[in-house]
Amino acid sequence: MNLTRRPFLNFHAARQKEEQNSDKNTENWIGGSLSPNLQPPTPPVYPDNNEPFATCRIGYYLLLGQQEGSTFYRCIHIQTQEEFICKIISRDKYEKYVAGYFRLDGHPQINQIEEILVGLNRTYIFFSRSFEDLHSYVRSKRRLKEQEAIPLFNQVVKAVQACHEAGVVLRDLKLRKFVFKDNERTQLKLETLDDAVVLDEGSSDQLSDRHGCPAYVSPEILTPTESYSGKAADCWSLGVMLYTLLVGRYPFHDSNHTSLIGKIRRGKFTIPDSLSSQAKCLIRNLLRKDPAERITVEEVLEHPWFRLSFRKGRASFDNCNDEARVPELVFDVEKPSDSFFFLEPL
Repeated sequence: MNLTRRPFLNFHAARQKEEQNSDKNTENWIGGSLSPNLQPPTPPVYPDNNEPFATCRIGYYLLLGQQEGSTFYRCIHIQTQEEFICKIISRDKYEKYVAGYFRLDGHPQINQIEEILVGLNRTYIFFSRSFEDLHSYVRSKRRLKEQEAIPLFNQVVKAVQACHEAGVVLRDLKLRKFVFKDNERTQLKLETLDDAVVLDEGSSDQLSDRHGCPAYVSPEILTPTESYSGKAADCWSLGVMLYTLLVGRYPFHDSNHTSLIGKIRRGKFTIPDSLSSQAKCLIRNLLRKDPAERITVEEVLEHPWFRLSFRKGRASFDNCNDEARVPELVFDVEKPSDSFFFLEPL
């Protein structure tokens, strides 16, 4: 298949395609729609605000429609019949949008740009197709056993590590942003860098904006301080993700917005006794209220939990040296809520 991909990402070639296939000539509406997937519906984003989306052709790609709960469109390459997904953004914003992908090009846990087509008003960025997202997968299974969660969460952490090393702070880190690369549901990748901040070379990761999904947001983001560490906030979100993978619900939950914010600020949560002591230890070290005491992604990958082996469903060892440093938690025994407040109810 002849594609333009980085290190072949060629903006000159993309502009040549623009001359050959302008928006006016290539966006030929021919009708069609997609069946909904498992994600909750969100308001669609249409390529043209003047009319609802219908199947259309962009260059050699046939856009089939927007994925529900996603900003991507499903599409098929006309010549090869290979499936892709497409992100449609304003032409004047695409160079800023792809900056993070350029820094992370080639990493196996980061979605790779396959081709960019620049139109008169919009830019079409094509990525390889993906399968079910991690949130929907956990939702369908209710929770994951530790032996299944370990290799998946390891891939998640490695993706975040690569982003931090490249100066990319994800901010809105959550289960739904990770998708499976294979139908067997064993290989993960970070689907999008939407909402991420690309730091200037050598600059601090201190951020001042308040951004994120309510269930995953860290306590310091909810505190009116001047700035906070974006990387430490990402690590808190990793703790929420790990807890949700293993327990099947968020560590902080409440139907009332104010009560939810209060619980996150206090950092009080319960961990089921059914989890191994290593899993409990890692969760507690990620969900430390003080960001200065929170472990980094590098320290996460060195944690003994990733070296557990299981025999007949039991972990092979039951101690964790780091757990002695974790203060005793005040348990919150309320039942999980199915409130509409959460953007991603399990």
